[in-house]
Amino acid sequence: MVQDLNLQQAINHSAYPIDEPQNPHRDRVIKQVQAELADDGCAVIRNFFSPAGLQALVDEAQARQQQAYYSPNKMCNVYLGDGDESFSQEHPRNMFMPRTNGFVTADLFGDETLARQLYNWDALNQFLADCLGKKKLYLYEDPISNMIVNLGKPGQQFNWHFDTNEFTITMLLKPAESGGQFEYVPDLRTPEDECYDDVKAVLEGDRSRVRQLDLNAGDLQFFLGRFALHQVTENTGSTDRLLLIMSFTEQPGVIGNSVRVKNLYGKLADVHRQNKTVRSDKLID
Repeated sequence: MVQDLNLQQAINHSAYPIDEPQNPHRDRVIKQVQAELADDGCAVIRNFFSPAGLQALVDEAQARQQQAYYSPNKMCNVYLGDGDESFSQEHPRNMFMPRTNGFVTADLFGDETLARQLYNWDALNQFLADCLGKKKLYLYEDPISNMIVNLGKPGQQFNWHFDTNEFTITMLLKPAESGGQFEYVPDLRTPEDECYDDVKAVLEGDRSRVRQLDLNAGDLQFFLGRFALHQVTENTGSTDRLLLIMSFTEQPGVIGNSVRVKNLYGKLADVHRQNKTVRSDKLID
């Protein structure tokens, strides 16, 4: 039970003493993550959770997966927004692909859940900041999507897209038996340039820059998804794929674009209606 499991016990603490700043093991992990991120914007900490911690997170996700939201609009562009008639139909903003996965939204995880406690854990926050080379991370203030579970049932997929935030922290709770592969194209756009031609090339089948990542249950992944196009391929197995996603920001007050949030999660909160969207760049969302 979650109430019997403290946060240290929820992770593989002997290998990853994240709450001990002077521990050399912690420093080694941070350097490993930083080296991998510098290479291609993606890094993985294997077996981050203890068996008990992982099981608790799986149980929480499965208890809520019947409430997962599936958008009635099954076709999305890579910006997870509307098209733009001022561009041609062959432009990436008007190229739509199927997206069939569901989302268990953040508002369904109360303070009593292990997932929420981990998200609010200062030691985890500081560890993630250190790995990312940031002085401070803020909790993503979007009450619908700051901490979600991506649910991929057999036959479902989450096609090519960019993220709202510069970086995202994901924790694979349950992989697909087959398929459900994470694929990404590092540095496909920049804070100053959408690089539409490069995006279009990938959407038209160019896989010369596509990388694949094998993830196992309990792995923690760092990913710079604001600038890297990425997808989860179709789940071709017979069981569900469950991915816990935690989002943090470098400045306070960041929330999701209201159109994107409504399209992805089927609901809005008061903060979205106040039109207080904050971004650090001028990119499409």
